Amino acid sequence: MDSGMIGKIEKARLYAEEPHRVTFESFVVSFKGNHSTYRVAYDQGQWSCECNYFLGHGVGSHTMALERLLAPMLKEPEKQP
Repeated sequence: MDSGMIGKIEKARLYAEEPHRVTFESFVVSFKGNHSTYRVAYDQGQWSCECNYFLGHGVGSHTMALERLLAPMLKEPEKQP
């Protein structure tokens, strides 16, 4: 292994310890819940989920779990005036 690769591996390790360097702007995941698998999306601070609870309430266990996991890396929603 060359010294350039060793340096990149060390830099990657340091970056992985600093999640504040990463900001998710959008993503889509499959979330395996207790009863089914749901498509959950995040786009520019807004969540969506296919589960019935989210459709009726605008929030649900799947989105809240992902918020907990990814909180330091999520783009903050823009505040409305």
